[in-house]
Amino acid sequence: MLYSDKVMDHFRNPRNMGKMEDADGIGEVGNAKCGDIMRMYIKVKDGVIEDVSFITFGCGSAIATSSMATEMIKGKPLSEALELSNKAVVEALDGLPAHKIHCSVLAEEAVKAAVKDYYDKHGVSYDAAAFCTGDCGCCHAHDHE
Repeated sequence: MLYSDKVMDHFRNPRNMGKMEDADGIGEVGNAKCGDIMRMYIKVKDGVIEDVSFITFGCGSAIATSSMATEMIKGKPLSEALELSNKAVVEALDGLPAHKIHCSVLAEEAVKAAVKDYYDKHGVSYDAAAFCTGDCGCCHAHDHE
């Protein structure tokens, strides 16, 4: 499969890329198998993601999925950002090759990690299962299927 025009656009012209010095929440995730590392920064005001940025070390798909994920959560309430799925990111990019789907999973996990960091720093209580993607071993939310 060739990369879609949207994937190529977000790779060549990533949105919201760069370090955020005054971030309210920072999430960093990585995939040891492929070496991709994503760091997501969020700035929150009144429960809404006012600003978001990322730094990604990885392939073009990792950069594109990070960029798209930031576009999809900017201006959204934290609760909506937590609902962002890797499938939604893939769909918004008009697809990814099967062997690059893991990049979209990292983007979802980076968003969740940034929101969790925000909650932890600000004493917001939460259900740990909301941050579990099922692959991390951090919870048992998927044991009941």
